[in-house]
Amino acid sequence: MPLQVELVSPERVLLSGEADMVQARTVGGGDIAFLAGHAPFLAALQTDTVTVTMTDGSEHLAAVHGGFISVNGDRVKILSDLAELADQIDVDRAERARERAEAAARQNGDTEAQADLQRAHARLKAVGGLGSIAGA
Repeated sequence: MPLQVELVSPERVLLSGEADMVQARTVGGGDIAFLAGHAPFLAALQTDTVTVTMTDGSEHLAAVHGGFISVNGDRVKILSDLAELADQIDVDRAERARERAEAAARQNGDTEAQADLQRAHARLKAVGGLGSIAGA
């Protein structure tokens, strides 16, 4: 039996359908993957990517900027204040945002600059423009 997956932001449902697997990074829990029959689960999401492998074999990557993931039975709900599917991300804009955030983090080192940098890394990771980055 496949997973019924929904990725939702306040503006809209970004993804809804049947999937074989969902992978995400949780706050304090690290990376986790969900298959059909997974035990109930609820966690806060790290600013990073979520990967949904659909039953037809296609894969959808999304940058999520915090939020929650809930698994109950074979239903997975991903709720995020801001989420973007990889094919909707403007790579040039994300790259410029990363550069600005890196400069601000070097200059100020404040938490807002670090959060901006994490969001930029998540966007670039979702579009394949960034490898694995420590802390991202």
